[in-house]
Amino acid sequence: EVQLVESGGGLVQAGESLRLSCAVSGFTFRDYCIGWFRQAPGKEREGVSCISNNDGKKHYADSVKGRFTISRDNAKNTTYLQMNSLKPEDTAVYHCAASPEVAWATGEYNYWGQGTQVTVSS
Repeated sequence: EVQLVESGGGLVQAGESLRLSCAVSGFTFRDYCIGWFRQAPGKEREGVSCISNNDGKKHYADSVKGRFTISRDNAKNTTYLQMNSLKPEDTAVYHCAASPEVAWATGEYNYWGQGTQVTVSS
């Protein structure tokens, strides 16, 4: 059974940090690009960051560049999203997802986690 389980969300104040984790099972983790997406109430799901499977190249949305850092530990089948200098506009449910290739479109991702809530107060 394929599972992606996010953790690490919570309520923080603006300027603080959180680290999200995405633990994966049920497929060969190292063969997949892992992406982080977020969805705020009333808004479409948007890509935040992704890390490739072959060369570990990292990609970021302009809105988080310089503040968020994605990483992966293939030995632990886990991807991390370190989020610093959080802003109220970062408030959303954050999902991790897996795709065979680097992509930003949600339709390119085969597997999804249920999400973890991140709330940033001003």
